[in-house]
Amino acid sequence: MTTSDAPQPQSRLPFVFIVTTVVLDAMGIGLILPVMPDLLRELNQMSISDAARWGGWLSLVYAVMQFLCGPLIGNLSDAYGRRPVLLVSLLAMALDYVVMALAGSLWLLFVTRMIAGVTGATYSTASAYLADISSPKERAANFGLVGAAFGMGFIFGPAIGGFLGELGTRAPFWGAAILALVNMGFGWFILPETLKPENRRAFQFSRANPFRAFLRLRHLPVVGGIILIYLIETTATNVYPAVWAYFTQERFGWSVAMVGVSLAAYGICVGVVQGVLIRKILNRLGEYRTAIFGMSCSLVSLLVLSGVSEGWVVFAFMPLMALSAVTEPALSGIAANRVGEDEQGELQGVIASASAIGTIISLPLMTQLFGSFTSETAPVYFPGAPFLAAALLTVLGLGLLVRARRSTWG
Repeated sequence: MTTSDAPQPQSRLPFVFIVTTVVLDAMGIGLILPVMPDLLRELNQMSISDAARWGGWLSLVYAVMQFLCGPLIGNLSDAYGRRPVLLVSLLAMALDYVVMALAGSLWLLFVTRMIAGVTGATYSTASAYLADISSPKERAANFGLVGAAFGMGFIFGPAIGGFLGELGTRAPFWGAAILALVNMGFGWFILPETLKPENRRAFQFSRANPFRAFLRLRHLPVVGGIILIYLIETTATNVYPAVWAYFTQERFGWSVAMVGVSLAAYGICVGVVQGVLIRKILNRLGEYRTAIFGMSCSLVSLLVLSGVSEGWVVFAFMPLMALSAVTEPALSGIAANRVGEDEQGELQGVIASASAIGTIISLPLMTQLFGSFTSETAPVYFPGAPFLAAALLTVLGLGLLVRARRSTWG
């Protein structure tokens, strides 16, 4: 092969762009997390318990729309390519943040969350993009790097959001809109299409049906089992975005800025785990044992958080919390290696829908638990109740994973 034919320099460009895309997307999400409790209390005078309940319903709307549209977006990317799906989603996301910045009522926030749920498929499309350019052996580790990029976004996003939140509850939304627009512009000039024509297939509405997508998994029992475990794990881990800002304000009296700092610190830990350690862990343990290890770390962390009374303990246990982030990339890698090259977008859409179902279950469950155990009428004051519930779910998922590994995958 001559020097002019060598593909190495250009072959890295899609990977670099996807990592950058996920970083910027996570920054946009992380920017708004610290300010949500204060924004809700500003729109309607309410307690932190009631704000958590409303915040849960807002997030639920987002998750429902993501579930309904996840397979649709995944199948569109299988039919028309990853590039147009990513760019259109980013533009709509930017416009959505602008509307959120201008919203003056709760109902308008609900509308914006619906739109955000539809456009929030960039993560699954980015995963399908990575599947296009990765060998089967590299996929689990590369999915881990996507998670690391997401963690990097949380290093910067919440910290900036906490700072901007001190300037005003609307400032982070303007910041998120700018990031999404910059990201779209970057992709317009740099992003190449990686889905080869021979790997495309005609779009079918039947395959875009989120419920029928799950029914098709009955013919792939191993993948179906992985998706079920993925759903349970997502339900448990969604306790963090569901109640973190409310829990830390209530339990430790943290300011918006301090909430942002804590999320940024967690992002640093996740970035180290998924960007550096996950390859070592996968090479040493394999995909199945890595998933078991990650869920075990999650269980211990959740039990500690359920009874924590000092803020410094949260920071002390963040490395262990971050190690649990190896679970989902390991499960995604197992599933991706068991479907065809022309089904990667569909699979990632199903995974996104499973994640959305977990979120749909988790958000009202965790926020209502938090509200019930922190309100003035609570039978027992127990702000850590959501974390205990998440720990019990993790026990269930871990048991299913061990049993499936012994009976089916061993």
